[in-house]
Amino acid sequence: MDTTQNPDLLADLRSIPSTLMRGGTSRGPFFVASDLPADPGVRDRVLLAAMGSPDKRQIDGLGGAHPLTSKIGIVSRSGSAGVDLDFLFAQLQPESDKVDLTPNCGNMLAAVLPFALERGLIGIRDGVTTARIRTLNTGMQCNVTVQTPGGRLHYSGDARIDGVPGTAAPVKINFLDTAGSVCPAMLPTGKVLDRIRFHTPDGALHEVAATLIDNGMPMVLVRAVDFGISGYESAAELNADQSLRARLEALRLAVGEPMGLGDIRARNYPKMCLVAAPRAGGAITTRCFIPHVCHDAIGVLAAVTVATACVLAGTVADELANAGTGLQRSVSVEHPSGEFTVELELDARDPQKIVSAALLRTARPIMRGDVLIPADLWKETTE
Repeated sequence: MDTTQNPDLLADLRSIPSTLMRGGTSRGPFFVASDLPADPGVRDRVLLAAMGSPDKRQIDGLGGAHPLTSKIGIVSRSGSAGVDLDFLFAQLQPESDKVDLTPNCGNMLAAVLPFALERGLIGIRDGVTTARIRTLNTGMQCNVTVQTPGGRLHYSGDARIDGVPGTAAPVKINFLDTAGSVCPAMLPTGKVLDRIRFHTPDGALHEVAATLIDNGMPMVLVRAVDFGISGYESAAELNADQSLRARLEALRLAVGEPMGLGDIRARNYPKMCLVAAPRAGGAITTRCFIPHVCHDAIGVLAAVTVATACVLAGTVADELANAGTGLQRSVSVEHPSGEFTVELELDARDPQKIVSAALLRTARPIMRGDVLIPADLWKETTE
C-alpha cells in the first residue's frame, strides 16, 4: 500500500510547516514567519487553531493543557544591521482566545538558533555557531551559542537543567539589554522596595512590602511569610490554595499602574514571585506564578530578574539571599524542581546596575512536519 501523504486530498484543511521544539523547560511549535499569514489577526486565528485554544485540554491542537506548553516561536532572518535572527514569541493559554505578544520567553529563546539552523535561515559553522537574536516582543537582543562540531548541529551532551530529564548539548545565552524589557525601567518606580496597598475580593485592605522589577521579565517579588506560607510548599499545594492565589492576583492588579504597565487584567505579566531564604545551597528560594499558576520550575528571564533582585541592595530578596560578593556573581535560584544558575556582572561604577546576564539552557526538536488547521481560518480580513 502506498502511504505517501497526498495534500491534495485535504480539501478543507491547510498545512503549515512546523517543528515542535522543546526550549529549556517550555515546549511549542516553531514556524518560519513567511509560512504564516502576514495579517496579524489572521495569524492569531491560525495560531489559536494550531494549539487548540481555547479549551482546557487543548484536545484539538498541539497545546499541552498548561501555559508552559502553550507557547509558539516565530523566526525569520533579520533585516537589521548586526542582528542575525528575529524571534517573535507568542504566549497562549489553554482556556483563552488571546495571543499575547508582549512578554519575552527565555526558555523558548533557547530553541530559536537550532530551529533556524535546521531550516537554513542562517549558515552553520564548524565547532560552535553563535547568532545575534532580537526578540521582537520587546526589542531585547542576545547572543546565543550552540554546539556544531563538524558543521553539524548536535543535541546530545552533558548539560543538565532542572525541570528537564536527562542531559543534552548546552545552549549558551548572553543577554545584552534586559533592563526594563517591558516596564519603563528595571526599577519602574525608581525604588528597590515599595509598600503596596491592595484590596482582596472580600474587601479587606492589605499592605505588603514588594520589589517591582523588570530585568528581562516584569515581576513582583514578595516574602512568602508575608502571605502566611513558608515558601517551600510544592507547586501543587500552592495551586490548590485559592485564597493565596486570589490575594496574589489582587496585588498583581494593584501594581499595573505603578509599574507603567497600565491595565494588566488580560496580560500574562507581571509574574508574581514568593521568595524565602535558600535551603538547598542556593542564593534564594522561589515560588513563581505565571501569573495565575505556580511554575513547577522558573522561567529563564524570571530567573534573571530574581537573581538581579538578589544582588541589589535593599530589595525584598536582598535581605533573604546568599548571593555572594564582587562584580561577578553566580546566583543560584532555587525553585520547586531544582535550581537555575544565572551569571551576573555588576557595573563597577554603580553596583546597583547590571552589565550582563548569562545562562545555560538546552533544547531539541521533538517532531517535524505540518500543522493542519481549518482552511477557512486563513482568509484575510480584507476579503
